[in-house]
Amino acid sequence: MTDGAVRDEFTPQAEQYRRELLAHCYRMSGSVHEAEDLVQETYLKAWRAYDKFEGRSSLRTWLYRIATTTCLTALENKGRRPLPTGLGAPSSDPSADLVTREEVPWLEPIPDEMLGTAADDPAVVATSRDSLRLALIAALQFLPPKQRAVLILREVLAWPAADVAALLDTSTAAVNSALQRARAQIAQAAPSEDAVLEPVGPEQRAVLDRYMAAFENYDFGSLTELLTQDAVWEMPPFVGWYQGPAAIRTLIETNCPAQGPGDMRMVPTVSNGQPAFGLYMRDENGVHRPFQMHVVSLGPSGVGHVTVFFDLTLFEKFGLPAVLDASTALSLP
Repeated sequence: MTDGAVRDEFTPQAEQYRRELLAHCYRMSGSVHEAEDLVQETYLKAWRAYDKFEGRSSLRTWLYRIATTTCLTALENKGRRPLPTGLGAPSSDPSADLVTREEVPWLEPIPDEMLGTAADDPAVVATSRDSLRLALIAALQFLPPKQRAVLILREVLAWPAADVAALLDTSTAAVNSALQRARAQIAQAAPSEDAVLEPVGPEQRAVLDRYMAAFENYDFGSLTELLTQDAVWEMPPFVGWYQGPAAIRTLIETNCPAQGPGDMRMVPTVSNGQPAFGLYMRDENGVHRPFQMHVVSLGPSGVGHVTVFFDLTLFEKFGLPAVLDASTALSLP
């Protein structure tokens, strides 16, 4: 069989792994945009080398090896992608002026739909939802890239230590040591199972309905009732973060450009295995246009964390409309 014929076999066999490789590259990079580029580069490298693939491992494992080395190379000269809470500063004064840092490569959310977390893709579901929580992705950013790779390969993909060592050209002992350090770091920041609730029950859905209604009705008193006492609000590229219902309400009332009920509309979606909303703001012509993306963490006593993203390119990534009209469906997914 010619090299061209061998490569022709590659696409139909490899394409089934694209979405889980995207999740892998996202865990490594913290950016949906970079992850897409890294996956494309992975497939290009794999296609070019496919005639040399000897089948000593599965195609899936081989692709993960290429994806991991591609990510590590890309991360060599890049800093981590933080959220405002990860910058080391204390919570901010909600009445103070907002300060942006556009030059910071901020952490980005990723839509579940891109990752194949639907029920027809159980192999991805098993490794995706818990390992893609926004707080966990933020915590991974504190790890050096190779340590990040060790943790993901060992804990998420369940690779044997010897295989990880071979990939990273190091010893099994070094891999085990790196894993212990990574676990200790992540334990300080990653959400525990009892601290984050899935929005599947009627009580959780009711909270999300009330959250959406609070913005659409311009009722921030109702919003504060939904927030836990230690709730956190952050919104890159603004560097400040805010804690507690009173501070969050002051922040929104001081800075929100909406004037009253109807100025804001929200479209529910799912990001990082968490409830999310695209918020649309009514402009001077009465048209609701993309304004910000909310990713919400629910705890047993209410909304515990909201991360608000102002990158409007995310709306297209999430498949959200560029303009809202009266026919747009607003039911929770």
